[in-house]
Amino acid sequence: MKTTNILYWVFTGIFTAVMLMSGVVGLMHTPEALAGMKHFGYPPYFNNLLGIAKVLGVIALLYPGFPRLKEWAYAGFAIDMVSAVYSTIAVGDPAGKWAPIFIFIAIFACSYIFYHKKLKAKAGQVV
Repeated sequence: MKTTNILYWVFTGIFTAVMLMSGVVGLMHTPEALAGMKHFGYPPYFNNLLGIAKVLGVIALLYPGFPRLKEWAYAGFAIDMVSAVYSTIAVGDPAGKWAPIFIFIAIFACSYIFYHKKLKAKAGQVV
């Protein structure tokens, strides 16, 4: 249980830090964030939607309890990352631009896997 808990928090910490930074940068409408949205053909206000969703998702993952809300947050992040890969490929960017996203998808997957291992271990504990 201890190893599972440590690995869960390592992967979740890395993942939520990246998503929080991404969400805040989008909400701040930095020139880079706006240029990225323009490059993909999305309107600038899409940064607000993604930024708010990412910040709320991070809160859902870090706040204790609420397992159904965590599942929805994980689902939203999965959609976000798959959409990021698809958008990058769709505009014709080379693999060097979209392949690194798979590193974060792997970290995300590990967080999700260890979240469920943690839930199973907790359910199996004798109280």
